[in-house]
Amino acid sequence: MTQKSDLKSQPSRCSCTALRKASRRISQLYDAALAPSALKTTQRAILAEIRRSEPTAVGSLAEALVMDPGALAHTLKPLERDGLVSIDVDRRDRRNRLVRLTPAGRSRLAESDILWENAQRSFEVAFGRIKSEALRGAMRFLISGEFARHFEKAIASSEP
Repeated sequence: MTQKSDLKSQPSRCSCTALRKASRRISQLYDAALAPSALKTTQRAILAEIRRSEPTAVGSLAEALVMDPGALAHTLKPLERDGLVSIDVDRRDRRNRLVRLTPAGRSRLAESDILWENAQRSFEVAFGRIKSEALRGAMRFLISGEFARHFEKAIASSEP
């Protein structure tokens, strides 16, 4: 009979599963660190990306965050409801919606910056600065178009 602890100690050979597990664990830790700001890690990442590129179209924002536009629209709803972002029709192209931080959103994000910095420092202390930098480099490659092209080519060449 397999014990639960035995299942936890067996590493997965699946890179996707391992990455998702790691992502969930780190998100849990960052969410706990950000709790005083009442922002989840995902919400803070969205607000921070908007701050970097506002005003921004929903599609461009989704691309920058490597998110499905529909999932992003769903995630933006509570931010809009809470008055942290405004979403308006683009006057130049009415098919697009432009997202901006509201003054409340700008303030909440600024309040979370210190909490995020502490979480980031804590990650680097726990994982190591050099390994953290290498991990971020590997993650940048994994989200790149170059990696996606290599992956898709490998899949296509291994199909029966």
